[in-house]
Amino acid sequence: MIKPATGYQRIAFVASSAPEAREACARLEKRYGNAAPDNADVIVALGGDGLMLQTLHKFMNSGKPIYGMHRGTVGFLMNEFVEDGLVERLNAAHITIVHPLVMQARDAQGKVHEHRAINEVSLFRQSAQAANLRVLIDGRERLAELVADGLLVATPAGSTAYNLSAQGPIIPINAPLLALTPISPFRPRRWRGALLPDKARVTIEVQDPAKRPVAAVADHDEVRSVLRVDISMDHRTSLNVLFDPGHSLDERILSEQFGF
Repeated sequence: MIKPATGYQRIAFVASSAPEAREACARLEKRYGNAAPDNADVIVALGGDGLMLQTLHKFMNSGKPIYGMHRGTVGFLMNEFVEDGLVERLNAAHITIVHPLVMQARDAQGKVHEHRAINEVSLFRQSAQAANLRVLIDGRERLAELVADGLLVATPAGSTAYNLSAQGPIIPINAPLLALTPISPFRPRRWRGALLPDKARVTIEVQDPAKRPVAAVADHDEVRSVLRVDISMDHRTSLNVLFDPGHSLDERILSEQFGF
């Protein structure tokens, strides 16, 4: 869902540790002030996609819209950095609503860890042994054995990130889908993943975990030696990401499919 955004005056700035981001933040603070995040109308993140993900996680339950400006390395989730006319740009921006994934991972001690992911939840082998995974969708076994370096579940917003590097499909931002993508699969040899409804619950069970330990990662939160991981989209949590007109996330994702 995309809709116009209006009425942003009080801005809270956050910046990565990169010198160019810190310098940009200092200049912008002098021009526009720097409100406390709790009192701000909007959060402006200065850096790359890593900083943007951190900011989205930090303010996930605040309801604050997030507007990124590129002062880092990778800037797929960021707008162009321009100092002039920031308030006008914010008020002309459009909101893209993104829902995160929720991961519930049970470790070898029986403890359940819950984390959220904006891009993807990934399972990786922890040792030289390939992972041996069983995959269930909504409680029904769909793959009795996947031998691979790992497996990931990606949102549309994350489909152009690690998912794309693992040869997964690019998903339009408004499509009600998730990507289930293997990482360097060995068996079944011809299985390259699946597209799932975004209401699906994915369960991944680790086979022979003592010999073939597996870690689960939700964006940047890692759980080691997992036995079972349940993944679903959290439709109750909405992240409001701001983009300049003509440079929306859905347009960028569409362009990625044509190699631009």
